[in-house]
Amino acid sequence: MQQQPTSRPQAFGLFRPHPLEEIPQTFSWFEEMRINHPVFHDENLPMPVWQVFRHTDVLTVMNDYSRFSSQAFGLSGGFFRDTLISKDPPDHRKLRNLVNQAFTPRAVARLSDRITQITQELLDQVREQGKMDVVADIAFPLPAKVIADMLGVPPEDWNIFRRWARIGDSELPQARQEAGRSMREEMFDYFSKLLEERRRAPREDLISALSVAEVDGERLSQKELVSFCTLLLAAGQETTKNLIANAIVCFTDHPDSMARLIRERVLMPTAIEEVLRYLPPVWFLFRLTRNDVELAGQTIPANQMVLAWTASANRDPAQFPDPDRFNIEREPNRHLAFGHGIHFCVGAPLARLEARIALPMMLEQLKNLQRVEGIPIIVNMGIVFVIRSLPITFQPY
Repeated sequence: MQQQPTSRPQAFGLFRPHPLEEIPQTFSWFEEMRINHPVFHDENLPMPVWQVFRHTDVLTVMNDYSRFSSQAFGLSGGFFRDTLISKDPPDHRKLRNLVNQAFTPRAVARLSDRITQITQELLDQVREQGKMDVVADIAFPLPAKVIADMLGVPPEDWNIFRRWARIGDSELPQARQEAGRSMREEMFDYFSKLLEERRRAPREDLISALSVAEVDGERLSQKELVSFCTLLLAAGQETTKNLIANAIVCFTDHPDSMARLIRERVLMPTAIEEVLRYLPPVWFLFRLTRNDVELAGQTIPANQMVLAWTASANRDPAQFPDPDRFNIEREPNRHLAFGHGIHFCVGAPLARLEARIALPMMLEQLKNLQRVEGIPIIVNMGIVFVIRSLPITFQPY
């Protein structure tokens, strides 16, 4: 029988809101677990799981789909059911090839001008005020508008799309599952109708391209196409939203680094990678063991849920020297914030591009940017690390 950890931080509670200042306790707990309990069977969670903490073991869980199945994401019947996130090879390959059509480097690069335009429009709405909420005013609407443009969602449907894009804001797992089921039905009807319209009258948008897309000479089913649209909404919007908000937290917590980034914009790409490592938008993923598996001296039986802590792997000193230091010049930086292997995040290229455009514009135009003191920053702890609100002040333009 495994020895129990000596402590469990308050911030550990999954799927519950927590003050941001509690999060360092979780990173300290990760350190204890990497040293003493790198693979730990926790029966006290709502759903008993085997938790994995070290970089090398997390990488194994992510990459070895012959032993660790991604079907774990589809067992609950939630939002990611029937998407490529919950598929293993060979089904995964067909859907991934479709995703790759949407996220080629050329396709993503073409969005640069539009991302710049949207960012400037959002900044223009707040610059005279001298204050804003980073999440509500920039981090949420920017990626949501970009994805809506990519898909070809009509402007008159923006309010519907905006409501769907808030799927990561649910506070409780049951609420999220209930919202996910009703949203899935709404999304299926909406995107099915839009696909039919584009088949009759194609436009220069992704929905039109998907309506005639083929993989290995076969058209995708309506269900597969709609599942892709819902996944694109989640992967392309939620990741960027949290990356931008987390970056502002890191920059304001490290004002010397922020000052350097204002002076030396060339450092922004490596700074973004450090944000992804240091305070990632995604903290863990699930897998299901296909058979008995030995990992770090522990035997995990077949059909067991495995929770791989990518946020812990990103602080593993075996991979990252001085891992608790925020270093905007860190290279190499082989973090796992976007996953690894065949399930590498489909929205990663777009998230990086949006952050590389939006963050320098924010730092340049919002002079003397500071977090508002005395207002607690609340985060939702789940698969996705969500900052619900981030008030800042700056010099009015």
